[in-house]
Amino acid sequence: MIEFLIYDLKVAVLLAVFYMFYRLMLAHETFHRVNRIVLLLTAVLSFVLPLCVITIHETVTMQRAANVAVGSFQVDMMNEEPATPLWQIVLPILFIIGMVATLVRTLSSLFRIIKIIRHSEQYPQTDGTTICVTGNASLAPFSWMHYIVMNRSDYETSDAAILAHERGHICLHHSWDLLLVDTLTALQWFNPAMWMLRSDLRAIHEYEADAAVLSQGINARQYQYLLITKAAGIGGYSLANGISHSTLKNRINMMLHTKSDRSHLLKLLTLLPIVGIALAVNAEKVVDLRYDEPQKQNTKKSVKGVAEKKAETFETNTAVGTFEPVQGDVFDVVEEMPQYPGGPQALFKFLGENVHYPEEAEKAGIQGRVIATFIVEKDGSISQPTVVKSVDPLLDAEAIRVISAMPNWKPGKQNGKVVRVKYTVPLSFNLDGGGEEIDHLCREDGTIVEIDIEKGDTAIVKPLFIVDGKVMDGKDVYAINPKTIERYYMQNGQEAIDKYGDKARDGVVLITLKKD
Repeated sequence: MIEFLIYDLKVAVLLAVFYMFYRLMLAHETFHRVNRIVLLLTAVLSFVLPLCVITIHETVTMQRAANVAVGSFQVDMMNEEPATPLWQIVLPILFIIGMVATLVRTLSSLFRIIKIIRHSEQYPQTDGTTICVTGNASLAPFSWMHYIVMNRSDYETSDAAILAHERGHICLHHSWDLLLVDTLTALQWFNPAMWMLRSDLRAIHEYEADAAVLSQGINARQYQYLLITKAAGIGGYSLANGISHSTLKNRINMMLHTKSDRSHLLKLLTLLPIVGIALAVNAEKVVDLRYDEPQKQNTKKSVKGVAEKKAETFETNTAVGTFEPVQGDVFDVVEEMPQYPGGPQALFKFLGENVHYPEEAEKAGIQGRVIATFIVEKDGSISQPTVVKSVDPLLDAEAIRVISAMPNWKPGKQNGKVVRVKYTVPLSFNLDGGGEEIDHLCREDGTIVEIDIEKGDTAIVKPLFIVDGKVMDGKDVYAINPKTIERYYMQNGQEAIDKYGDKARDGVVLITLKKD
């Protein structure tokens, strides 16, 4: 919602700039048709231009280090979602209230018009219009779509000027203009420029209808007197075109105004730099990072034999224990990183349920952390699982097996396009104490390893552990059975210290256990 409000704010700025141009350059000219088009384009372009983003791409190639930083998903799960600022809650609510109120006002006017038309006497005309006669004697004549609404007195008088005026509105399709602008006004209800534009557009409608009357040879003085007489009628229908006193003085002045010289239309050329500046301001430069993979082989022992030995339960075309360069356009960091179905917690659960300790490794007392990479393809499938930090061929093979068994991910995106992205994930194998979940969070001495993916380094910290709302020693946390953990996250910074005291200077790890 905040992104939409930012977009709507850009619309408001553009609308104000375009409207200022109209008021300075064209408002006093007699080019009614041109002015009408300019105002309608002002409304439409103000909403369209912020969506026209000119993107300038710059590709920067960087050499990737041979040592790969430890995985992404722990960091996602160790960081608590920041609290939403109050203004991000209040502003959308206020905007929606204003938008709904404006729409209700417009719809109310529409329903009142429809009600009057439905309950009136209707007389179809040969020109396709329909005259609707109502019993409300104080109602001033107005038009809506192909209907002309008037009271019985005006109908019996059959004043040619009144009919010519309303037919002018109908022939020029002014009702559609009002529908468009009133709808857009609901999205810009807070913007004074939008309301002034709306008012000026209605005035131009009247100028055009007046011109249509005078073009039929009707006496100008008699017509002006008729306007003064009828302007006292009760209207109040925001979507209808009718005679009103609000613009009466301007309408009479416009009738007496000398026709503008056509050379004044050259003022429209000043719109071009305004549009150009709007596009330039909205343009953005995107830096695409591309990494060159190192060509040397990892010195870890190949486990090709192990992979072949377990062929009956695990099939892969990727050599385990080797670091091979990835071919094609593969990104390490993109605007929208790939995501496991259900998010990091679901990935964590999948690994916890599917990683099986190799029997031979368990008997031999082999344990440790295997770090593997894989590529999330454009269709979300997993390819090229590779061990970049080996512990033992048996554990390496199990890590590759589990990664290859993962379902399709939500692919990553760069500049709105689906791209191939390399992802790193650690899998820890421990024979005693905490399992895979706790090992990467809490070590045996009650400390944890914080991982900085961007810098590629780690830091050892000793946070405050709170399990189900109770403070617990880190060594006891290490001994928790990982299968009993529902979720956990880490809270850092001054907020944690203010809430939990100085013991939280290294952060707070909040753990929730599953209910029996």
